[in-house]
Amino acid sequence: MKNILTQKAKIITILILTFMLILFNSFIYAFDKFVTPIIMEIGDAQIKSKVTEIVNRNTTKIYNKTCDYNKIIQIDKDKDDNIVMIKADTVKLNKLACDIALESQYDIGRLGKMGIKIPMGYALKNNILAYLGPNITIKMEQIGSVETRYVSKFESAGINQTRHTISILVKTKVRVMIPMAYDDIEIKNEIPVVETIIVGKIPSSAIQLNLKNSGFKVP
Repeated sequence: MKNILTQKAKIITILILTFMLILFNSFIYAFDKFVTPIIMEIGDAQIKSKVTEIVNRNTTKIYNKTCDYNKIIQIDKDKDDNIVMIKADTVKLNKLACDIALESQYDIGRLGKMGIKIPMGYALKNNILAYLGPNITIKMEQIGSVETRYVSKFESAGINQTRHTISILVKTKVRVMIPMAYDDIEIKNEIPVVETIIVGKIPSSAIQLNLKNSGFKVP
């Protein structure tokens, strides 16, 4: 009788453990299939927003401190006040691009080490539960270079007037990591840095900016 009870106890224990194991595996499967992609999507958006904020802040700080249109673009005119040449100080532009790339890389590295925390309930996309549950830490590491290059645009701004804008394009690639998954994303950000209105007709032969190979790349 005692042996029969012992065997029954063992069977019940095995059944309970089996049920718990199945339940645990089902939870892991459901979490990985339904919750992880949502957390990953939120992580990508949060990291992209933070990196964009870093690049914008550094660009604004550096250009406001050291740069204006007349310091980097030279407009030459003939005796009749006609525009004969527009050229850029590419050395100065490359120095500014280098400063932006280096400072942004440093700040992005710091952000990656600190990470971003979001409540578990936020992943359920429910306003009531959004701030409930344990925090999930989203980490990031840079897996590509910080690249910068310049983009020049000429647009009509009225009769015999042209708006000239120079923007800097900053591009980097990062890996967004959560406890059960990771995702590689490329982040691009184009920021206008200098702009002016040029009065007078601009012949295409007069534009000699040579910005194609300008910019900087931090390895």
